[in-house]
Amino acid sequence: MLIYRVLISLFAAAVLARLALRGDADALRARLGAGPADPGRHVWLHAASNGELASARPIVAAWQAARPDLPLVVTCNSESGVALARDMGCAAALAPLDLKHAVGRFARRWGVNGHIALESELWPHRFTRVPGPVALLGARMSARTARLWARLPGLARRTLGAVKFASAQDPASRDRLRALGLPRAAEGPVVDLKAFYQSPEIASDDPAGAAFDRVRTWLAASTHEGEEEIVLDAHVRAQAARPDLALILAPRHPRRGDTVAEMIAARGLAVRRRSRGEAPAPCAVYLADTLGEMPLWYAAAGIVFVGGTLGNRGGHTPYEPAAFGAALLHGPDTRNFAAPFAALAAADAARPVREAADLAAALTDLADPERQCEAGRAAQHALRPVAGPETLVAALLATFEGDARNAAAH
Repeated sequence: MLIYRVLISLFAAAVLARLALRGDADALRARLGAGPADPGRHVWLHAASNGELASARPIVAAWQAARPDLPLVVTCNSESGVALARDMGCAAALAPLDLKHAVGRFARRWGVNGHIALESELWPHRFTRVPGPVALLGARMSARTARLWARLPGLARRTLGAVKFASAQDPASRDRLRALGLPRAAEGPVVDLKAFYQSPEIASDDPAGAAFDRVRTWLAASTHEGEEEIVLDAHVRAQAARPDLALILAPRHPRRGDTVAEMIAARGLAVRRRSRGEAPAPCAVYLADTLGEMPLWYAAAGIVFVGGTLGNRGGHTPYEPAAFGAALLHGPDTRNFAAPFAALAAADAARPVREAADLAAALTDLADPERQCEAGRAAQHALRPVAGPETLVAALLATFEGDARNAAAH
């Protein structure tokens, strides 16, 4: 623990110095656990990023429905995360640094009597000093991170030994956590929080989304440099067999819109750009070079190629397109979402491709509406979580209430 205290003190000094130089007194106080606090008891839920917190939205809603008398206080590492938590109806604050006094101060001010950490947020002082039980949801432990923790076995055992309930996001993470000291009695169901993604309501008055015939439209979602060329070459090939095939091309980084538009034009294809307010047109590639609109494009396309899977970027989420019932295509590099892609492969519910010819062949094979729908249903079924948010919250509450009874008995 001494080594960790030295390391976290050095890290904290750098963070606090940066905040002091910026003159951000509010953030500095929050990082020391001394920001404004609501009265009463709270359970502390921590998410590092907006993405992690967004994945936990169904958990938050289920908790609020089950225990309105025991509110959550949510901490994040950014102001945007704090704003998102407040949008969910939660009290929220910037996360205190993992210093003993900062954690203790935060816990006292908020009346904390339990802690829930999301994904990879394992902080030794929080886990060992916060009153009440500690839980991990969607716990992730990569092989590389496990090797780092293994260098401090005592710290790992002490940190994970404090956990009363842990739901790992995949079997490999569960096994690594167990090897590092997670008690078997704390192990819960294996559930990736991203599997709780639900397709949102899509505005029916958006002419862009309504312009596409879903069964004749495919989406290349969150593509990266080097992938658009393959996508466009495949589209040209597939159009020879399917002249009415439409493509929505959504690059991961919209700032690359001009470059991607040039690639489209170089292949003799017409292009319409969302960023310029241009409406879709027959035979034109629709370049969705904007942010925050991916659900609109998922709803418009019956086939989705998952970007980031051709090359060495590890791939993006299959959960979101699957939630819309799309037939899924992907490249060979799926390491960022290894477990869900393995589930898809085991169920033969997604089609791997390596080059433009493979992709074009898949698009041609999925021209049949019934085959396309069957593929979409198979993907939805393969990625269905083994436990829903209500089940996880019920297990959490049983853990918290059992811990409270044990404390009262002693």
